[in-house]
Amino acid sequence: MTSLPARAGRRCHHVLNPLYSTVYFSPDYPRELADVGVHDRETHFFIGRAATLGAVGPGVVTATFYNYNHELVARHVPALWRTTTPEAVVGARLRAADTTLRRLLGDDVIKSDAMAEAAGLALRAAEACTRHARPLYAAQADQPVPAEPHLAYWHASALLREHRGDGHLLALLDAELDQVEALVSHTATGKGMRPHWVLATRGWGRADWDAAVERLRGRGILASEGELTLTEAGEALRADLEERTDRLDAAPYEHLGAEGVERLTELGRGFLMTAVAAGGFPADLTGKG
Repeated sequence: MTSLPARAGRRCHHVLNPLYSTVYFSPDYPRELADVGVHDRETHFFIGRAATLGAVGPGVVTATFYNYNHELVARHVPALWRTTTPEAVVGARLRAADTTLRRLLGDDVIKSDAMAEAAGLALRAAEACTRHARPLYAAQADQPVPAEPHLAYWHASALLREHRGDGHLLALLDAELDQVEALVSHTATGKGMRPHWVLATRGWGRADWDAAVERLRGRGILASEGELTLTEAGEALRADLEERTDRLDAAPYEHLGAEGVERLTELGRGFLMTAVAAGGFPADLTGKG
């Protein structure tokens, strides 16, 4: 295997995943979902990904997503599969990704040699992803690779995102962080979603959040008072989580090699900066407050 610079795979993931995620904040996504019979917006942050699993029950979705409230999931699954199909939802998400990327990046980027190159690099990295113990990656890998380069890039980014994410959930479980504690501790890093976004999308209430804060304070992971602040032990825990995730997610980036990872990161960063400048994310999405 090729030796990569420290955290090279993580840095690459951190430019691929956000652009992939723009679809979930796009006005195109609810319109496409409504056209296939999905009208309740509280489903939007999980139903597109859950649909790749097929018409499974709520237990499977809750288990594979880790930090969603089971009551939220169970309100909609499997009821949605009586009014639409997983295939229709997966198609709606891909159409939304198409229109979203076209709007945020513009035709010149969509049709560029750089986009085709990035798609090829990301797909090559994904060749080394593995299905065992990675349900969301495996489900996404069952989807066909789109022909258009910008959608192939989005699909490959989804593969790499889910592969890393499945591994990260194993690290969270081993760190003995429950669903809400995982969310709170991530927000406390300043890099996660703000509390109001977490509560609006994951199905938890303020009481659930506050109780998790107190549990983390009791474990010495959060400072005892004031705004969400990680203690030294909390910072070490979150750093260890990322290191463990890196180890579990090394294969695709080792397969691509140092030069390929550096080039994919460079291209992906350019696309992401263009999308951010075009308003791809809510201004208040991340932070502690």
